Amino acid sequence: MTENEISKLVVDLCFRIHKQYGPGLFESVYEEIFSYEWSKNAIPFTRQQGIPLVHEEIRMEAGFRADFIINNKVIIELKSIEVLAPVHYKQVLTYLKLANLKLGLLVNFNVDLIKDGIHRIVNNL
Repeated sequence: MTENEISKLVVDLCFRIHKQYGPGLFESVYEEIFSYEWSKNAIPFTRQQGIPLVHEEIRMEAGFRADFIINNKVIIELKSIEVLAPVHYKQVLTYLKLANLKLGLLVNFNVDLIKDGIHRIVNNL
């Protein structure tokens, strides 16, 4: 399954979740619902996966924690905030570089239309 195929499934799931619950819930609620719904399909994922950061000889076991890594190909970062800041996009790009992955989705559920809250971030895709 390609990054783009995974991305389409993630976007579809986010649309369904947002349609049912709308904006305004805590990020942790959306994360729990996403995890539950994603576990219904056969595509493997990890949740709150620590990714090490290696700087010269220093290895830090948790350089970051990805909300989700789908099929070892796509990072999903969920938010439920008023406005995404530029640092949120940069954060996902840094995650992609550290994990050596090509595609990330930054999803902010705290929007009127979920299509306005889903952002693709690519790393040499």
